[in-house]
Amino acid sequence: MVRVMQQLIDDSRAIFDAAVRSVQPDRLMTDWDLESAAGRPPDAFKRIRVVGAGKAAMAMAAALEQALPGWIISGQVVVPEGYVDTLPGAQRHPTVVRTVQGGHPLPSRASVEAAGDALIVACRSGPGDLLLVLLSGGASALWCAPVPGISLADLKQVSDVLLRSGADIHEMNSVRKHLSRIKGGRLAAAAWPATVLTLAISDVPSDDLSVIGSGPTVPDPTTFGDALNVLHSYSLWDALPAPVQVHLQSGADGAIPDTPKPGAAYLASSRVQLIGSSRHALAAAARQAEDLGYWPQVRHGITGEARRTGEALSRAILAQPGRTCLLWGGETTVAVTGSGTGGRNHEAALSAALTLAGSERDVVVLSGGTDGIDGSADAAGAWATPQTLAAAQAQGMDPKAAQQNNDSYPFFRAAGGSLHTGPTHTNVMDVLIALAA
Repeated sequence: MVRVMQQLIDDSRAIFDAAVRSVQPDRLMTDWDLESAAGRPPDAFKRIRVVGAGKAAMAMAAALEQALPGWIISGQVVVPEGYVDTLPGAQRHPTVVRTVQGGHPLPSRASVEAAGDALIVACRSGPGDLLLVLLSGGASALWCAPVPGISLADLKQVSDVLLRSGADIHEMNSVRKHLSRIKGGRLAAAAWPATVLTLAISDVPSDDLSVIGSGPTVPDPTTFGDALNVLHSYSLWDALPAPVQVHLQSGADGAIPDTPKPGAAYLASSRVQLIGSSRHALAAAARQAEDLGYWPQVRHGITGEARRTGEALSRAILAQPGRTCLLWGGETTVAVTGSGTGGRNHEAALSAALTLAGSERDVVVLSGGTDGIDGSADAAGAWATPQTLAAAQAQGMDPKAAQQNNDSYPFFRAAGGSLHTGPTHTNVMDVLIALAA
């Protein structure tokens, strides 16, 4: 039984690794072609500049330089602090495009400077120029350009409140876009009449282009009123700084112009190409599972509370026959009420450990973030087996207390099962894997 369980754990990790590798930029952009993406070859443009933000931005810039040798005249991308020195060995650093680092998940002064630099590049782009925008998960924090009257401290407070609320990414970004000079189509508006081409790796359910990185180059279908509705529905209004309240209420009252909407003329020359998503990762995971002898079943667009997802996946795998692989992709949420360490993937795995405890089946459930980081933990997530709960209790851990305090990371550090990958330089939400022997 021990040997079988270890093989299941090894296989689940191999499947997760295959999913992540398939959506790293050097793989996604192997055959990328500017003419097919922009409708014109490189020599049809006067100048080509690059700006970008997100966990994959540096690796995307390097892959873009390989695809357009000699054509890019300048550029800058921003990645989370510490990312510059963690690029996987199979990928290259960019040489023409400069890389800077900013705050994530909360914005920093460097995030403000990076956004300001991107807006300057956009404003300097003129007719006949091409502005290439590289966008991936994390861009909303890494490009922070507060509207006049709102400070960085105000935006950090808003971000912290939203991240702890249990709101999903669509809801959070509807608020962020209405406090920013770069989000919600405003970067593309600043570049008009230059041609703007955005290459995006999706980290949001449904791959909504207006939500990825808070949609800096596409029309924004949300309004100030939508932002207010989100804040009131989660009872967050009173937790906001006064300048934020004033700005949002003024916008809802019509005193401040809303974000660019569908049909705006100054967004007509902006195009977006989605180059990577959860579907790419799950397809690669399914192929790896088949190679290992499992029968994969795939579900896309998983959302909702992380604890319920972990329980549901565990019950689903227990009901399956042997050599089955359940692959779920998406992004769950956590309403944080405790002060512990962990994230949505650890929460899902802890819920799985509670559900699987005592089962005589040989099963494993793994939940991991494809970016290699899970909330406040330095791990991508964790895996659970029917033996995980007993292993944690033998180390003095109280699983219910850990769950109530959102303290799932120490639980798996004690029990074994932490999934450490380091930053992967990509992000297509989470991959949840359940295997039965």
